[in-house]
Amino acid sequence: MRVDLDSKIPNNVGLSDDRKLQRALEAWQPNFINWWMDMGPEGFQMDQIYLRTAVSVDSKGWAHFEHVKMPDYRWGIFLTPNEEEKLINFGDNMGQPAWDKVPGDWRTELRRIIVTQADTEPASVEQQRLLGQCAPSMYDLRNLFQVNVEEGRHLWAMVYLLHKYFGRDGREEGEDLLVRRSGNVDSPRILGAFNEPIADWLSFFCFTYFTDRDGKYQLASLAESGFDPLARSCRFMLTEEAHHMFVGETGVSRVIQRTCELMKEAPGEDVTTRGGIPLDIIQKYVNRWFSVSMDLFGGEDSSNAAAYFAAGLKGRFNETKPGKYADHLALDQVYETQKPKGDGATENVEVPLRRAMNLLLRDEYKVDCQKGVDRWNKVIKRAGINFQIVLPSERFHRNQGMWANQPWDPSGNWIGQEAYDKRIGDWIATEADTQYIASLMKPVYEVGKIAPWIAPPRTGLNGNGFDFEYVKFSDDPYARI
Repeated sequence: MRVDLDSKIPNNVGLSDDRKLQRALEAWQPNFINWWMDMGPEGFQMDQIYLRTAVSVDSKGWAHFEHVKMPDYRWGIFLTPNEEEKLINFGDNMGQPAWDKVPGDWRTELRRIIVTQADTEPASVEQQRLLGQCAPSMYDLRNLFQVNVEEGRHLWAMVYLLHKYFGRDGREEGEDLLVRRSGNVDSPRILGAFNEPIADWLSFFCFTYFTDRDGKYQLASLAESGFDPLARSCRFMLTEEAHHMFVGETGVSRVIQRTCELMKEAPGEDVTTRGGIPLDIIQKYVNRWFSVSMDLFGGEDSSNAAAYFAAGLKGRFNETKPGKYADHLALDQVYETQKPKGDGATENVEVPLRRAMNLLLRDEYKVDCQKGVDRWNKVIKRAGINFQIVLPSERFHRNQGMWANQPWDPSGNWIGQEAYDKRIGDWIATEADTQYIASLMKPVYEVGKIAPWIAPPRTGLNGNGFDFEYVKFSDDPYARI
């Protein structure tokens, strides 16, 4: 697949051979840049950031590092190589040739899937736009901006699909993606988690660990799609999403490590006297972002999920991985789970497997989340501190699905609304907690220096140390205004 890096829109999809599409995307491009300058990282657009960018889609070329201004980043359209005679691997159309055009019967549903995924990409940039102003180190500042520009590239990937395969409707959807705003009362982003404020770095690390991990599972299920252009787009996006989760997991781990160090120094292990983040507050942030991210999977018993699987639009996680699933039709099978009956009572139920596809994906996600939590707990154990980070129950603090808006505690016990309201501050960060965290968020921009509430990373990036100049600041005195 030839990669054209010199065109106005870098791509490996032969964009120059489709002049109509090229003109449409080149008309969208200035609107994207305007959105980026308005809603992207505030105050750093003229700085040189040590960013990873794609120069090809093979293993050697997708991660090229150089200092570049973010508005000059190589946003473009990259698909993994086309497979000869690709087949649909699941559902009622299994064994038939994969689609290289939109199947007419599923046009509306497929567009909805793409728009919903696309909407998450600019939303997260908007949520994080002010974090650079309180970055704990130059290394972390660079990681934030890497996440941001890659979310911008993921938006490009989805907008390309909308423009190429959905005509006027797709172009209008592409424009709307630059109109909605995270947290805006009148025009919010589509999914709730992407309207949540991210005002501090502990939230950012939890978001990139938990919410971007939801992105991993959604992208992986779409990478199985019988609509081949979508599948190939998502496979390449997954290579970039992995770094976002690395930022989240190592970020939380470094906060925990520093907290443990301060607990040994502080009188009565009160790390707030040394400017650290208490472990119980970290647990509250985990509770919030895990539960918010669980909501992103949708209903546990879903006719839409069944229809998407049956049609071949969206598969299970690693649907085609050898040995993962013995059967790719998912007919005449059930998935066992529990559901609430009211007033704390529950019952075991069997959901037809196709209707349980969201639940299957969510349960895979929970197992994956636990692996990182286990690694965080090893940091605490090595420090000799008696504390464990725990994922809350799937029933706790939910706003979507069968457990939504019900008074279950983090252990999954029904406690009644009055007790829940009295104790929610024990489990989710209070205003006092967030104000304390906000008081710690002071920028550290000196090379090799770091804020006192977080430990430095073990290694730097791309063979560089922590004391590498990951950001070269502009001399413009107004650049950060």
